[in-house]
Amino acid sequence: MLLDETACHAAIEAKDRRYDGLFFIGVTSTGIYCRCVCPARTPKRENRTFHLSAAAAEKAGFRPCLICRPECAPGAAPIDSAQRLAHDAVKRIEAGALEEQGLEELADDLGVTSRHLRRVMLRVFGAAPVEIAQTHRLLTAKRLLKETELGMTEIAFASGFQSVRRFNALFQERYSMPPSRVRGRGKAKGGGLSFALTPRGAYDPAAPLAHAFARAIANAESFAGKSWTRTFAIGAHSGWLKLDFAGVAPTLTLSDGLLPAFRALIAAARGALDLDVDLAAIDAHFASDPALDVGKSQSPRLPGALDPFEVAVRAVLGQQVTVKAATTLAARLTERFGAPIETDIDGLNRLFPTPARIADAGIDAIAKLGMPGARAAALHALASAVADNKLKLARGAIAAGRAGLSSIPGIGPWTVEYVALRGLGDPDAFPLGDTGLRDGFTAGGDLKRACEAWRPWRGYAAARLWRRAQMNLEKKNLERPRK
Repeated sequence: MLLDETACHAAIEAKDRRYDGLFFIGVTSTGIYCRCVCPARTPKRENRTFHLSAAAAEKAGFRPCLICRPECAPGAAPIDSAQRLAHDAVKRIEAGALEEQGLEELADDLGVTSRHLRRVMLRVFGAAPVEIAQTHRLLTAKRLLKETELGMTEIAFASGFQSVRRFNALFQERYSMPPSRVRGRGKAKGGGLSFALTPRGAYDPAAPLAHAFARAIANAESFAGKSWTRTFAIGAHSGWLKLDFAGVAPTLTLSDGLLPAFRALIAAARGALDLDVDLAAIDAHFASDPALDVGKSQSPRLPGALDPFEVAVRAVLGQQVTVKAATTLAARLTERFGAPIETDIDGLNRLFPTPARIADAGIDAIAKLGMPGARAAALHALASAVADNKLKLARGAIAAGRAGLSSIPGIGPWTVEYVALRGLGDPDAFPLGDTGLRDGFTAGGDLKRACEAWRPWRGYAAARLWRRAQMNLEKKNLERPRK
């Protein structure tokens, strides 16, 4: 990937938010690198250098600006299929993939060799996977230092470092200052730690809130105004998290029990809300197709979810039944097999069941919740495959996830595509047999044939058709005569 210096200079001088996070500026006179929207005085042209990523800027010897804070910049998700691999890898790395697995296994999840992955990431971001991981750990620690009152040991381990000594040494080496110098006022423990999730462009929370509200599981999820709170478990950590949409940027709040999984949860939330997509590029991609027109409403982002396994379970539960019926089954499953949890939020006292718990329950116990034996068997097989590490379900692990799902009896093409879209973040997934897609496709003709023209972004086409189906339903309700 090459940077257009003329465009970069213009973006800096206009402080153009459209370019925020797409590149970073190294200022040779200060040794600092910034976002193009930095409120500080704009550096002279002769003192500017341009870098494809924060990792590339730090590799060149620059340290992050304490004013514009590069760690808070939105990510980049370009509408260029040649770069999708690198961006999928970065999302996994930011969630801590290289601490949990080696580069070889990460590359295998993405369906390529490690050598090819290194080459692509160097071309797209100007830094190798290991360098990107190291920079992200440091920037994560910097954010925790600025926004929380956690101790140094807690920050070091929450950021992905294996020791406090290594954390202190690398921070000093890279930024020429001790971690204590970055300390902000922070927030007190006990009420959760909140972090702004900067989106690329304006963010409309109506669709994700409506989707979650219609499928809310009793005792595991609650809503108040423009906020959604739920219990959550990740690895050995559990607690509650809240997504609040009252401000310009969504805010993620984590209870103390989930803080050690901070990086993974930030990555999961950004992916679930699709905060890094360039909606203007999506609009341009579909501009000539009236079948995907959503009128004056904001173009929908890819509808994601926080937990790919939960998406897969709920997709199986939803086979050939209504949303209401599937939600009832999910609530029964959670009540029967989910672990109890104590929280300081009324009504939140149950976790969604783990793969191991569903696998241990057996097919008969699952079927007694009120579903056909074949569906119970499919659900049991799914949980067993995940519990035994035979199925990888993680955002960005599209190749591994698709292959594993397709091998499970009772999981057909619709389920694979639905999970790939909402759980794995595949921008080209398209659950063809979905009723909502058929309802939204009013252009006439064959939907299967029409969707071929929408590659490689059929997931965004699906989001538009779901939006059109909702708009059509609302229009019918308004036109219905009142008695």
